[in-house]
Amino acid sequence: MELLGGIYSRRSVRQYKNQRIEREQLLEIIKAGTWAPSGLNNQPWRFVIIQEQSLRHQLAALTKFGRIIEGAPVAIAVFLDKKSVYHDVKDYQAMGACLQNMLLAAHAMGLGAVWLGEILKNSDLVRALLELPDDLEFMAVIAIGHPVSPNQT
Repeated sequence: MELLGGIYSRRSVRQYKNQRIEREQLLEIIKAGTWAPSGLNNQPWRFVIIQEQSLRHQLAALTKFGRIIEGAPVAIAVFLDKKSVYHDVKDYQAMGACLQNMLLAAHAMGLGAVWLGEILKNSDLVRALLELPDDLEFMAVIAIGHPVSPNQT
């Protein structure tokens, strides 16, 4: 996929087929995220892949957009490792670049994805659900799957 074509054709996909995503695809999406620029190459991102249906159901209960998480075969929770931070603004910018790379990688593979931010209001509950320490700051959930419709938003 040509880069600009991918950027211009990517859409936020919120409905998915009941179809598995291969492990290699998930690892490639995360790898794309890690190739985002970060100040001093500190790479402050951390990821939790959530495939288990019962865990996705519990995560979905923490947002008014839970149907999206429940309908996706995979959700990736993305965190900022506060122990790796060297400059707040630059590290938040890096996290945005990381998330965008992940969305573009999913799109390049023919997958659909959406970046969910409303769930941030329940950051503490998300960290507790995933049994993560306080030094990981919750940034977003990306729901990923095979799109029901190719041009859906």
